[in-house]
Amino acid sequence: MSRKPARAQNVAQFRTDQPQRARAELDFDKPAVLGALFGQFDANLVLLENRLGVYIAARGNRIQIEGSEDAVARARDVLKGMHQRLLQRQELDSGAVDSLIAMSSEPTLEGIITGGQDAPPIMIRTRKKTIVPRSAMQIDYMRALARDDIIFGLGPAGTGKTYLAVAQAVSQLISGSVQRLILSRPAVEAGERLGFLPGDMKEKVDPYLRPIYDALYDCMPPEQVERRIASGEIEIAPIAFMRGRTLADAFVILDEAQNTTQAQMKMFLTRFGQNSRMVICGDPKQVDIPGGVEHSGLADAVRRLEGVDGIATVLFTVADVVRHPIVGRIVEAYEGKDI
Repeated sequence: MSRKPARAQNVAQFRTDQPQRARAELDFDKPAVLGALFGQFDANLVLLENRLGVYIAARGNRIQIEGSEDAVARARDVLKGMHQRLLQRQELDSGAVDSLIAMSSEPTLEGIITGGQDAPPIMIRTRKKTIVPRSAMQIDYMRALARDDIIFGLGPAGTGKTYLAVAQAVSQLISGSVQRLILSRPAVEAGERLGFLPGDMKEKVDPYLRPIYDALYDCMPPEQVERRIASGEIEIAPIAFMRGRTLADAFVILDEAQNTTQAQMKMFLTRFGQNSRMVICGDPKQVDIPGGVEHSGLADAVRRLEGVDGIATVLFTVADVVRHPIVGRIVEAYEGKDI
């Protein structure tokens, strides 16, 4: 396969102006995945060129990379990561490529994707997919999810806080590490008044818990989700239902935790039982309860529990948004301006 991207002439001129260039070659031994690796009309390779400022020539199963030493090293690691994802039967869309590029400045990128002698690859395996980190901060978060007793995941929408927590919970339920999943969030409207909602308790709280259901269905076949909910292995409930309980042998997730009061947060944290893990997710800048941030149980708990053994706090920023790139730009625009 040979190609000449639209920007090749500019790159050629750039090479003439700056003769000190680096070059690397990669040979891939699985021709069947090369089409997906390169992308339609070599879109993935062009994306790498544009983002990292390199020139890539593809011939057969061999890729040549030329550019500055740092950019060539990053492009090589990203291509290896892309290839490894395909071998592991993971999706390789433009978002995944963007995430690998964003993480390529990390010295451990290849080890994160492929693993090594001293450490396994960082991933979460569920019934439907294998999930790897898609931002630098997700690396720390996924390590904390596998290691610590209580984890606070803080940051803006689209950073994967809740999704990765649910995926880790599903993985531990499937493996038998825990016996139950308990998924909760405060039933607080985001700025509007919904009024009276008809139906039984489940029907009343389901609209508030929809994001958690979506993450569950993405990690587990729908019939298994429904069966485990019916048997009580998966419990989805508002935070008020946690009072008076001890949550042992359970993976417990509290989503939208910025909308808990200080009393609710204390009550929730003290439900912790033997062989349990708690993940508290929220965006401290999106508080919908009366009184705002000053009355938020999330900010209060993070401040009080800083440095406590067994408790980890992972702080995401707009740079870690892994939804459509425009979501990151929207978050950045809102955080940077007072209107």
